[in-house]
Amino acid sequence: MSVLLVGMSHRSAPVSMLERVSVADTDQPKTLARLLEEDAVSEAMLVSTCNRVEYYVAARGFHAGLSAVIREIVDRSGLDVDDLTPHLYVRYAEGAAEHMLSVASGLDSMVIGEQQIIGQIRAAYQSADEHGAVGRTLHDLAQRSLHTGKRVHSETDIDEAGASMVSVAVDEAIRAINPDYRPGDADGLAGNNALILGAGAMSSLAATHLGRAGVSHITVANRTLDRAQNLADHSIEAGVPARAIALEDYRDVLDDVDILVTATGAMSPVVLIDHVRDAGPLAIADLSMPRDVEDGVGELQGIALFDIERLQMTSTRELGRDDEIAARAIVDEELKSYLQAQRALEAAPTVKALREKAAEVVSAELLRLEAKTPGLTEREREEVGRTVRRVVDKLLHVPTVQVKKLSGEPGGTSYAQALQRLFDLPLSTPQSLYADTDIPADLMVGDRMGRMRGTADIEGIMRSTTGGNRG
Repeated sequence: MSVLLVGMSHRSAPVSMLERVSVADTDQPKTLARLLEEDAVSEAMLVSTCNRVEYYVAARGFHAGLSAVIREIVDRSGLDVDDLTPHLYVRYAEGAAEHMLSVASGLDSMVIGEQQIIGQIRAAYQSADEHGAVGRTLHDLAQRSLHTGKRVHSETDIDEAGASMVSVAVDEAIRAINPDYRPGDADGLAGNNALILGAGAMSSLAATHLGRAGVSHITVANRTLDRAQNLADHSIEAGVPARAIALEDYRDVLDDVDILVTATGAMSPVVLIDHVRDAGPLAIADLSMPRDVEDGVGELQGIALFDIERLQMTSTRELGRDDEIAARAIVDEELKSYLQAQRALEAAPTVKALREKAAEVVSAELLRLEAKTPGLTEREREEVGRTVRRVVDKLLHVPTVQVKKLSGEPGGTSYAQALQRLFDLPLSTPQSLYADTDIPADLMVGDRMGRMRGTADIEGIMRSTTGGNRG
């Protein structure tokens, strides 16, 4: 079973397109269930964040898996295939594995080196696992990716260069209020008040960052008042005065705040032009995808808006060269180890079948011996049996150890195939990370980022296979 990735990110698509294909947390279980109804898909995992939407599936073939995922994206978003194609990227087999490891390490983020993505991948895996959408293939890949991300952050200085998207957006908003502010200033928001819409993980990160910048007071507004109160209590425990209000009451406090951070996860705008027309001066950091702030708000007098789209254009933080080299070296090392382990796993059924066949032969021959040697005592028969089994085990030891070792190398499945044919084992050719080997491991639809390789006409595949093929 091969891993297929179909995705869209801040690198390949505008925010308006990402908003159309994003999948809310509440919709993800149904999305995964629909994918699993496809004959071509046996496992599925969905990573949907502010900056990317990526479908990882264990597919029974490249073309069938690709058409299944594309159908789901088209059906959910209502977008035409021709509109989607220029903005999608497709990674297959080794390319899909390398991509997830890089993403988990923060190397593909808008803000290089940010740590938030590790938690997002972990949450995506846990959600898929809870809904029965993950098997061995995606489990192994997700766990290796999380391990790789942890190594990168603990063994390099990537954390010093890479902040989360939340901190970057909030820093930009703070600078709109205090041009002299520098990240890390403990009094950058002294005398200023903040309003946070939403009480999820991103809102919590924003509250922490605002507190470190010296904000005087935080108001948390959320649909569920208890969750807003929990976040406000955490701020109070950190030494920042705070209170909680209902989301529908947020307009009542706009005159008293200088900075608004919104991350509600709503599917339609929450902050409308009419709500903030007279609220300036006000700096707004919109961390949501789809956006919480209505188009046109940023053009109002006295309003400084910092949303995902603007961050795409202005974010310039990058790792130092040494940090990037060190991080990518860890990714390469973990990828090599992962691929070797996956290849070796493919030989395990063959080795097991060989030993089972050998055991059957030994049992049959011992039965024949028993019929021809009625004079042997029970003790003598047991000793003969142990001797025969030791001989067979010793003969098989080196070949089985070597086939496992050699199978870990590129093209190693040929050794398992050789054993199957030599001993007439009842197994088909192993198919996992290296099935469909005529398909390039890394495909970029529409030649985005200059990484399209091979001659596969992906647009043609999608147009010709989106007619429906659910199991």
